[in-house]
Amino acid sequence: MEGQSHWKERLAFSALGVVGGAAATWLYQRRQNRQASLVLDPHQPVPGKVADTEILSEQFVRNIQFFGEEGQKKVAASLVVIVGLGGVGSHCAFALARSGVEHIRLIDFDRVSLSSLNRHAVATRADVGLSKVETIRRHFLDFVPHANIEAMDQLYDAESADLLLGGNPDFVVDCIDNIDTKIHLLTYCKQHNIRVISSCGAGAKADPTRLHIADISETNDDELARAVRKGLKKHGVTEGVPVIFSSEKSQRKLLPLQRHQEMDPENFRPLPNFRVRIIPVLGTMPAIMGNAIASYVLCHLAEQPFKPLAAEKLNLSTYQRQFQLLGNRERKFGADPSLFQFNVDDVEYVFTDVWKARSAISKSRSSLELTRWDRSKPASISNVILLTSGEAAIHDKKSIDDYDPEFVQKVTATLAEAERHYVY
Repeated sequence: MEGQSHWKERLAFSALGVVGGAAATWLYQRRQNRQASLVLDPHQPVPGKVADTEILSEQFVRNIQFFGEEGQKKVAASLVVIVGLGGVGSHCAFALARSGVEHIRLIDFDRVSLSSLNRHAVATRADVGLSKVETIRRHFLDFVPHANIEAMDQLYDAESADLLLGGNPDFVVDCIDNIDTKIHLLTYCKQHNIRVISSCGAGAKADPTRLHIADISETNDDELARAVRKGLKKHGVTEGVPVIFSSEKSQRKLLPLQRHQEMDPENFRPLPNFRVRIIPVLGTMPAIMGNAIASYVLCHLAEQPFKPLAAEKLNLSTYQRQFQLLGNRERKFGADPSLFQFNVDDVEYVFTDVWKARSAISKSRSSLELTRWDRSKPASISNVILLTSGEAAIHDKKSIDDYDPEFVQKVTATLAEAERHYVY
């Protein structure tokens, strides 16, 4: 009878349209008063009997309305592993916990820093210097005390993969920013048939309208995605890895090393092969990307996936044709095809990222072709220019000295920057 009266109370308040506010608070406090004799540590999971199902159904009522009861049960019963708990990872984990995922494994070896507070989902100044995963776990248990939040304060690598990804996770979220580690994680998931989604570069980006969720094979204008795509290809993975990436062509780059770092950069790496230089980050972008990933994961867990809108991209045949045209031109120059240093990915980078799909001379977008800038040097990332077919024919007969010095300086600077920022 008591259970029936509780449901009648809820239905009455629902009819008045106030369950989301004062009535929900009243209901929660009533349940708390009923359990007043229990003394609980708020930072420890609540035993099953204490995790009142009625309170949980009210806390996640909007999700139940969205997915239905069966869909939300699937969400709640899932294990999601998140590797990398910086800006993107912390916001993704936060959204998953808020949405009722009851088993979340957090993996990161890093500590909260003062500079990371501009993008971290829950960390405060009091958390600076503390473990990221334990910080998140502690905050999460304030609003989902019934959840199993595993805080794995360690580095993901080849040796720890079996342990950290054990337990048959329903989804793995990759928010690592180290390329080699990222490639290993994604390859491992593919080889072990674990569903995974990967976050590409949030740094130096600001335009949320340029964010896309797509297969790794369909990414463009994202340097991290390009490097990961090439790395995965070496392991036989060319598709089947969903990623979130930005097609924004940012003008912001890695910050230069400070003077004291230039003397011995290796001393400033957090770990071997990790990046020393810092990339500027607008805190809104990691938050948006993390929430977008969480939405993707939640819908798949509930078995109600959405189909992401295809990202705008030049057709692959465009790059293949440009690759063929450049190869033909190189053979005319007498170059040995076996020594050709370009592939289709390189052409995509030069065509789209370096020259922005426009002629370096006229800015035209029509009848474009790649050719050597300096004919005395082989074609490479730092020695290819994009021109119209007519301009290219004239250029191939000219000397660099025939151009205006200001134009030469501009092209030289562009090619130097292209080489500097390209990830081989």
